[in-house]
Amino acid sequence: MTQPARAPLAGMRVVDLCRLLPGDFATWVLADLGAEVVKVEDTGAGDYMRWMPPMAGHSSVMFGALNRGKRSLRLDLKRPEGRDAFLRLADGADVVVESFRPGVMDRLGVGFEVLSARNPGLVYCAITGYGQDGPYAQRAGHDLDYISLAGLQGITGTAAGELAIPGFQVADLGGGGMNGALSVLAALLARERDPARRGAYLDVSMFDAVSAFVAVHALRDLAGGEPSGPSAMHLNGGNPCYHLYRAGDGRWMALAALEPKFWRAFCDLVDRPDLVERQFDPEAVADTAAVIAGRTRAEWLALVGDRDVCLEPVNSLAEAMADPHAAARGLWRETADGIPRPAPMVRLGEGADPRVAKLGEDSRAVLAELGYTDAEIEALVAAGVTGEL
Repeated sequence: MTQPARAPLAGMRVVDLCRLLPGDFATWVLADLGAEVVKVEDTGAGDYMRWMPPMAGHSSVMFGALNRGKRSLRLDLKRPEGRDAFLRLADGADVVVESFRPGVMDRLGVGFEVLSARNPGLVYCAITGYGQDGPYAQRAGHDLDYISLAGLQGITGTAAGELAIPGFQVADLGGGGMNGALSVLAALLARERDPARRGAYLDVSMFDAVSAFVAVHALRDLAGGEPSGPSAMHLNGGNPCYHLYRAGDGRWMALAALEPKFWRAFCDLVDRPDLVERQFDPEAVADTAAVIAGRTRAEWLALVGDRDVCLEPVNSLAEAMADPHAAARGLWRETADGIPRPAPMVRLGEGADPRVAKLGEDSRAVLAELGYTDAEIEALVAAGVTGEL
């Protein structure tokens, strides 16, 4: 596969004011695409995710996964000196990404109106739970709240009707992180095509995004289709062809034979022609479960081989990382500290430098680039406005 000679976002500066998963994920993608990401952290503990165990050196393993290649600048934005330094930084930036509640940046004096007046080409991305307006705009929340209100949690669970929290933060990583990165890229492209090179304000709501994710199911329900609910729908376990089953050793197997040809191939494999016409019969789930329970996971893997029946094992995270296909695709990269890091999601180059910056490690260097003298930097450090932890 031919790689571009230059990373797509090379030469662009992204200022990252985010904490935890959504914004960190968005700017991780932008860093892997070649942007210089300056992570602005407060003079307290910085990004909370730095301190979530297990630790790997100076930062959390979780933090390292999403913050490689970013520079860390500590600034107290509540102090006039910190605000002034931030304004200088934003003056030369292409993108600012923040994840505060609506109004926080304005109260600090560094909101979109202020920044865009100084830098009209700035793309400003605000990632929030519920968006910049509406009755929930100022509510506190996390992933579980957003997916619950948007309807996703209500259709995720067991056939007995018990709900189960997804093992992946759909709103945080998909709705805030990937959607945030996509929105920024779209805005940068629009700016490149605009003769006036105007920037944009991006209102990225995790609640909105999850609502879009479940739209196809919600509309099918509203149009009088299948009833919604956990393990009751076409794609969440309501039919025998798309279901999770326990093998004979208690390990889980995933059957996703949606197309009739794959379901027929499965029925042929297990010598059950009576099931062919019952592909979308919920009553056939129990019969299919009995078939899967007749062999262990290892026996199923051996029997299926490379046949197109859409039956795969449900891997643990450790098994997924060690999977031969993951290895062949180069999904995990070894680093000098011995901790694997995820490969770039968008494969347009080698991705960001694997270095994970200490809190405030780049403060002096970034301030010097902004025109501060050594004496001015020392004064800011002495006053507690900036520095390295």
